[in-house]
Amino acid sequence: MNPTDNLLIKNVRPVDARNDGSHIVDLRIKQGVISEIEPGLEASGEEKVFDAKGAYVSAGWFDMHVHLREPGFEHKETIETGCRAAAAGGFTGVACMPNTNPPIHTRDVVSYVLKQAAGQPVEVFPIGTVTKNREGKSLAEMADMKEGGAVAFSDDGDPVQDSKLMRIALEYSAMLGVPVINHEEDLPLSRPGHMHEGKISTRLGLVGTPSIAEEIMIARDIMLAELTGGHIHVAHISTRNGVDLVRQAKKKGIKVTTEVCPHHFHLTDEEIERQHFDTNWKMHPPLRTADDVEAMIEGLADDTIDVICTDHAPHSVDEKEVEFIYAPNGIIGLETAWSIICMQLLHPGKLSLQKAVYKLTDAPRSILHLPVPKMETGEKANLTLFNTDEEWVCRREGIQSKSKNTPYLDHRLKGRAVAIYNNGLFTVEQK
Repeated sequence: MNPTDNLLIKNVRPVDARNDGSHIVDLRIKQGVISEIEPGLEASGEEKVFDAKGAYVSAGWFDMHVHLREPGFEHKETIETGCRAAAAGGFTGVACMPNTNPPIHTRDVVSYVLKQAAGQPVEVFPIGTVTKNREGKSLAEMADMKEGGAVAFSDDGDPVQDSKLMRIALEYSAMLGVPVINHEEDLPLSRPGHMHEGKISTRLGLVGTPSIAEEIMIARDIMLAELTGGHIHVAHISTRNGVDLVRQAKKKGIKVTTEVCPHHFHLTDEEIERQHFDTNWKMHPPLRTADDVEAMIEGLADDTIDVICTDHAPHSVDEKEVEFIYAPNGIIGLETAWSIICMQLLHPGKLSLQKAVYKLTDAPRSILHLPVPKMETGEKANLTLFNTDEEWVCRREGIQSKSKNTPYLDHRLKGRAVAIYNNGLFTVEQK
């Protein structure tokens, strides 16, 4: 990919804490740094002039919960293809989960991920495991991995079931100044659930995962965070009571943050029946009820939920095209996330444009203690260009991810990323 160190972007609408996207400017980049933000700028020897035609521009979006699958599961996704999908979805940075093979449980695997991601327009930040081999038996080398570049710790895909081990992990997190991200699931209560436990699962004859399996673990982790002073980050929250637990903990001043995925503020368990057991609707936490969906939106609006992430989870066709109970959990989400945000939050007036952008830019980076890009002259250019009203259809051939497991295949969506600029590279979404 050829660098575009010098670029003039015409007719963009800035969105950040000070700008609500209501005015149009031009933005000049010289040697990868923002040099001017003014209306009516003229070209001055730039390698490229891009007319954004009134699109919005913000600091580059960041997804703090993706699965890039490399090393070990390159048939699902690689770091390169995952970065392509992220760029297509408008993300200039991602944090990747450690359930790879081998897991990201030692400094050398952290280094491998960073090396593979070098030179991409999307920055990749590895999340290390809490326990060795993600087995939940003994702590991984957390301090050494942090020194090597890990930005958080998680056994994602599996919870840290042992409460004593989680207590020690949170004590380490307090010392290291990084969050522990837990997949909140009480395993004896939840497994082998294949969807949300409720009237739909009963009617379909599927073993369900009850909401309380998530909520019990959230409550435990909040109490341990209060005890230790560590920072617990609740991964992909999905239940109303879970949101209420986080809300109460924040009022008490406990170090707890959380995230939600677009599918959990859009889809419900009724889709499993409606879609005739299509495994692209199978994920974990599972799709829950309409009341839970409403609770996710309420939590975003009142800032109980800090971050919007995707839990981008690629799986190959042969893995997903099996009976529902045998299919792995997870869907890809990087390329459709913004559309669901527009359709579910922005257009109905549930969330302002500024707040939605904040939950994709400042909030995730702040939780991971990463520098937050600024749209100001003299700052390194790290930008996302996007619109909120472009209609498009998610076609298999247009998906940049190596895997195609999305419930939005062939669906008409609204709102789209236009381009990203980062690390001196300008990447325009292919229509």
